[in-house]
Amino acid sequence: MTQPTTSVTTVAEGVARISWSTDEPIDVVRHSVVAALADHARVEALIDPADEGAQRTATWSGLRREGVMRGVTVGGSPVDRIVYARLATDTPLHEPEGFRALLNSFLPRKRAIGQMLVRDQDGRVLLCNLTYKADWDLPGGVVEVNESPREAVSREIEEELGLQIPAGNLVLTDWLPAWSGWDDALCLVFDGGTHDASLTDTIVRETREIRTAEFCTPEQVRERCADFTARRVESALANLAAGGGPAYTESGR
Repeated sequence: MTQPTTSVTTVAEGVARISWSTDEPIDVVRHSVVAALADHARVEALIDPADEGAQRTATWSGLRREGVMRGVTVGGSPVDRIVYARLATDTPLHEPEGFRALLNSFLPRKRAIGQMLVRDQDGRVLLCNLTYKADWDLPGGVVEVNESPREAVSREIEEELGLQIPAGNLVLTDWLPAWSGWDDALCLVFDGGTHDASLTDTIVRETREIRTAEFCTPEQVRERCADFTARRVESALANLAAGGGPAYTESGR
């Protein structure tokens, strides 16, 4: 009977690559990782995305998931491999911060988008005609890492339109399913209040991203926006009119 094996190979200065057989106990792999870090700055493993058992072993051996390396040549064919690694400087797993960092490396992450619902006194909604897509959208943008959605939407409004509008209450949380090359995301729509129509005269566009920005009627929202964006705007307006707390929709429904 073939005995389980673990192999550690130096692949670059200070870098070791570890692999193991299917039946290798996790504690054996874990000890091999620790031993390799005694004389390497980094220990890494390349795991087949279809091999869930190997992914579990990598994780509970203390290797953090770093991402997917696409098109690696194995056996003469291009394949994808998940990169797991541990550095000699990583916080030990027995410390809470080290264990949290390990969990954080592989637990799901979801993109967040902050948008602002700005109206004029006639009930029209401020929309942006974007340079990178045909349909119009609410002002806002992607929330950066470790940035609050409320801060993000006000930052985006100032960067792209030159307007300083504090984000008000959350009006709508809209889940966006995966679509056309995008992963799924959460869109958080904040109340930007009601302003005089002359607000658009003070806009200073970020020309790389914004062609123009206008207050639009409900009919124009339907004409200019993608259907899911129009539904989101309509749902946000309906929730404001009803005087309720934050609402939740999926693709505007």
